[in-house]
Amino acid sequence: MLPTFVRSIPDGSEKGDFIALDLGGSNFRILRVKVSHEKKQTVQMESQIYETPEDIIHGSGTRLFDHVAECLGDFMEKHKIKDKKLPVGFTFSFPCAHTKLDEHKSEHFAEADYEADIMAVVNDTVGTMMTCGFDDQRCEVGIIIGTGTNACYMEELRHIDLVEGDEGRMCINTEWGAFGDDGSLEDIRTEYDREIDRGSLNPGKQLFEKMVSGMYMGELVRLILVKMAKEGLLFEGRITPELLTRGKFETKHLSAIEKTKEGLTKAKEILTRLGVEPSMDDCIAVQHVCAIVSFRSANLIAATLGGILNRLKDNKNVPRLRTTVGIDGSLYKMHPQYSRRLHKTVRRLVPECDVRFLLSESGSGKGAALVTAWAYRLADQTRQIAETLAEFRLTQEQLMEVKKRMLTEIQNGLSKNTQSTATVKMLPTYVRSTPDGTENGDFLALDLGGTNFRVLLVKIRSGKKRMVEMHNKIYAIPIEVMQGTGEELFDHIVTCISDFLDYMGMKKARLPLGFTFSFPCRQTSLDAGILVNWTKGFKATDCEGEDVVNLLREGIKRREEFDLDVVAVVNDTVGTMMTCAYEEPTCEVGLIAGTGSNACYMEEMRNIETVEGNEGRMCVNMEWGAFGDNGCLDDIRTQYDTAVDDLSLNPGKQRYEKMCSGMYLGEIVRNILIDLTKRGFLFRGQISETLKTRGIFETKFLSQIESDRLALLQVRSILQHLGLDSTCDDSIIVKEVCGTVSRRAARICGAGMAAVVDKIRENRGLDHLDITVGVDGTLYKLHPHFSRIMHQTVRDLAPKCNVNFLLSEDGSGKGAALITAVGCRLREQEQKS
Repeated sequence: MLPTFVRSIPDGSEKGDFIALDLGGSNFRILRVKVSHEKKQTVQMESQIYETPEDIIHGSGTRLFDHVAECLGDFMEKHKIKDKKLPVGFTFSFPCAHTKLDEHKSEHFAEADYEADIMAVVNDTVGTMMTCGFDDQRCEVGIIIGTGTNACYMEELRHIDLVEGDEGRMCINTEWGAFGDDGSLEDIRTEYDREIDRGSLNPGKQLFEKMVSGMYMGELVRLILVKMAKEGLLFEGRITPELLTRGKFETKHLSAIEKTKEGLTKAKEILTRLGVEPSMDDCIAVQHVCAIVSFRSANLIAATLGGILNRLKDNKNVPRLRTTVGIDGSLYKMHPQYSRRLHKTVRRLVPECDVRFLLSESGSGKGAALVTAWAYRLADQTRQIAETLAEFRLTQEQLMEVKKRMLTEIQNGLSKNTQSTATVKMLPTYVRSTPDGTENGDFLALDLGGTNFRVLLVKIRSGKKRMVEMHNKIYAIPIEVMQGTGEELFDHIVTCISDFLDYMGMKKARLPLGFTFSFPCRQTSLDAGILVNWTKGFKATDCEGEDVVNLLREGIKRREEFDLDVVAVVNDTVGTMMTCAYEEPTCEVGLIAGTGSNACYMEEMRNIETVEGNEGRMCVNMEWGAFGDNGCLDDIRTQYDTAVDDLSLNPGKQRYEKMCSGMYLGEIVRNILIDLTKRGFLFRGQISETLKTRGIFETKFLSQIESDRLALLQVRSILQHLGLDSTCDDSIIVKEVCGTVSRRAARICGAGMAAVVDKIRENRGLDHLDITVGVDGTLYKLHPHFSRIMHQTVRDLAPKCNVNFLLSEDGSGKGAALITAVGCRLREQEQKS
């Protein structure tokens, strides 16, 4: 079970000019193989056979490889290709423990007057599978049944302990000739098998091969004939010196004798040469012996192949396996009944497998060239994909630069002189305090931040057993309302509130209300917020530049059914911070990492130049999604970020958010996949209609594809669900693309957060800061790696801060109620004073 480091069969996109060396016996071949793409893929071959003298075969390795290098030089000279440095594939038909595909690079080529780039060392069995795989993409098994016997097949990488990684498949060279060397075949080995083994060059080794392969079958028949003659069952008991001589009865004689028409005539000729003067009955008996020996060989090969086919079926977890087996070898090709017997027994032993047997043409030579072409394509493809994704793999220095630029933009947003032109708006929220535990009462909360809208009743109880009880109902906002008029949108919201109050039986009470409004707002007080601009697909008219609390109050007035005391307009990020601060007093930062991305934190009043007063602190809604809108992140944006931005609802806006939020990551991945497909690296170069559809690759698919628990088969089923017919290789590439895009998102989000916590530490003049960040958002909660990578980035970039991340429970609902409760508490305190 030797790993070959061949990870897939040809996919039809291989092309180029290659050399194949085929060293597997006393002669070796050198081939020049041209794989071209005129209309359909074709393979042209020119070859030459070189003899390997006996003294070199039995001499030192250095002499052998010097001889190979010399012959290669001669071949290149004759074909005028010495200056071309063509990639070389080397078929080496002996057991090899590979450590990588091109591990057997010989220094002897380096000393020659030409250069040879050895891309692959290939076993002849693998060459056979690859040659047949070129003609039939289903081929995933290769078998040699000739002088020797062996098999290879595509095994799941997760089952191969000798090789790192568990994604995809790899061809395994079984070296099945040694099956039985541990005694597991003793019950079916005969006295003749044992005698052959005792007289062989390697007693006790390759026991299965000695029962089935062409090298030994003639000898098996000879030993049986000797015994039968000795017992007087054949040749009237005559035993000649020829019959007693090893090697006198060859496997080719077996094949000749078993031919239907001239078999008996051939038997008479062959036996006469052995001097045994056969009768017709002798000839018939010998024909029968030959049939029994060759039938056993075909049956045993069928049984071991059946084991491999069952393995493939189990690996794929399918009720029926449809596959192709590539076969080469003189015994299979030349023996009259061998192939028919083999096929029949395989079908009988594994009835749930539909097997096509495909005869290989020049497997060891063409196969080596195809492995080389595959390796060459893969190396080139791997390099180009790595170059494409390298732009997303930001260095520590680049991340430090992002943090530094964020700090600059924070300062611009806080300063009176630069606030109007700042991209990170640093909007005051008029939330001056986190909860202190004395909040009490019933509060209504509205939560508008996406395609769904929630209305909640939140009951907050203070005292020793502080508790928060919530009731809520979710309402959809149709796209025509999201993109209609402002009046239609707010009438829809009020209709939903009316339904909820009926549902709770609370239409009469005038409840204090907190309005979570998750869009950029410039607040002038706790209960007044001017909408700066819509995001997240909303486009309702006559709202931008207006106070959203007034728009809500007017909607309630138009309805004339109930009245509410709107105490606070709240951003979801602030709500997240407040929810966590209720549980953990050190929480002074809020972060949303979901469909959108934003952060808020408690800033010193003295630093907020846009609000009067220097005492205490106020929560600032950063609106950091717009970081980079002034071009300060252009050096790390890629062509794919630009493509996503250009086709978005708000081109040129929210550039940082478009690099790190859930709404856009799937779109970035889709754009990369289209590019890689156009370049022939994915989906066989075929761009499906599905892949052309904007928004089809949802961020939830990234989370699923990147899950450590998901095998590649499941990744393939996700891609098939999207109409993408993918191979194992495609799935590996898609998984890598998803991982690269989400990793960058987590790291640049971490760089922004590192800037925030360092700013708080510097504000307070501390050498070390302990702080908690309240977090919410589907990307943070559901993605398998986002949170871990983001936490690590914050640790790396803000080493003087010990940051604890606390997952928020319903920041936009419970948080809005808590802000409203804090607002009511502070209002009462002011009235008393």
